[in-house]
Amino acid sequence: MTAAVIVMVLVAMTYANGFLSSRMAENEYSTNRQFMLTTGLQIDDIAWTVGRAQTVRYSSQYGHMKFQSLAVNYTLEVYDGSWTTVFNVTTGMILFNIPTDSYSLGNNYFERVTPAYNGSFLQGGSSAPVSHVFCVEKLPMNDGSFIRVGIIPSIRMLNSTISGQGTSTNYAKLYLPVLEQGNHRYLSQSITMVGNDIIKIVDSGVNRVRVNVTFPKADLGFDDTFFNFDHISETRTLSADSVVELYVGKIIVTLGQV
Repeated sequence: MTAAVIVMVLVAMTYANGFLSSRMAENEYSTNRQFMLTTGLQIDDIAWTVGRAQTVRYSSQYGHMKFQSLAVNYTLEVYDGSWTTVFNVTTGMILFNIPTDSYSLGNNYFERVTPAYNGSFLQGGSSAPVSHVFCVEKLPMNDGSFIRVGIIPSIRMLNSTISGQGTSTNYAKLYLPVLEQGNHRYLSQSITMVGNDIIKIVDSGVNRVRVNVTFPKADLGFDDTFFNFDHISETRTLSADSVVELYVGKIIVTLGQV
């Protein structure tokens, strides 16, 4: 009888410990999902001010932060009688990874945190985000089995008309942050982002713009099914003879800097 009771207690303790660990991992996932959302919003503040720095701290027992370089490539083309490529750039992304043996929502799970109801990498309006925050569980992948919360930069597009002295000029302005790898030291649970440079590209007499996206690390699993954009190529028709301005704000991302 005593032996049976001991076995029952040990089984109950094992179950309780497993349940408690699972709930703690779930809480950590939810907390750092919100952390990544906050970090994504801060990108918009940092990208357009050279030298501006921001360190954000997180807490994790089960997961870890990762910077994935060369995650998405954006190509901007303009049409003024023929299509011309005016800019080509590749950005990295920030990932928070929790092993699926600690917490899992099921293979092929995907949730777009922001923008919640629009999977386009080309967002319109002054309040449009300049990054996508998303949660994805995709198995198998080369770097391990994780449920991931990712931040990938996207493009904000604004249309405006400036009038004066009997003439008017139509503008299409595009804003794209680019995340570049810093010197990761992993000495603390923190992310430091520093505005490094701003590039401006201008072209006039444009009637349409087209943005194409490709995935340089598709062979590692970071392909179109991972990011789940609505399209991999998007075209916008502009007012006749518009001026297109592209602003690229470079951000250096460092993990674990003290």
